[in-house]
Amino acid sequence: MVRYAEPGVVEWVESGGGPLIAVPETVLPFWAGADGEETASDYDRACEVDGHVGLLPVGDCTALVLGDEPASTAYLHDHGMFVRWRAANSEDELLASVPPATATADWGPETTWKVPGPVRLFDAAWPGTGLAGTDQVRVALEPGTYAVRAARVQPGPETWLDLIRLRLLAPR
Repeated sequence: MVRYAEPGVVEWVESGGGPLIAVPETVLPFWAGADGEETASDYDRACEVDGHVGLLPVGDCTALVLGDEPASTAYLHDHGMFVRWRAANSEDELLASVPPATATADWGPETTWKVPGPVRLFDAAWPGTGLAGTDQVRVALEPGTYAVRAARVQPGPETWLDLIRLRLLAPR
């Protein structure tokens, strides 16, 4: 986990070059990452997701793939969204741009994601059982059904970010 500011303020997750994935904790053992004996690994399946977000089956749940680019990503609980750092001069500048960017974003199509509870955000190449000591963060989501929408925004001349908003539709 990368920290650009004071510890505990915002925790950023980075990947080694592929997509990030948010896997429900209840099914972490079923995510094999780049390992496995299958022709196409779980990581390969995640790499096939086209666009900013996609869903993949994992065990009896689905995981949310943050596709497109391996940008540093944080979950901002106060905003109910993942923020992906594409370009900014500082973390403060990027975080200050989130509220106005959210208000003016051209949101993409809505996807529905059912979540049994907390998820772990990490590099899709890692197996769910091997996260100790890796770049990952726990996102404490309430169980339920979420509407997921993504947008790429440029709130300033040198600031670009991707937003993935999660809105609870129906608590479980």
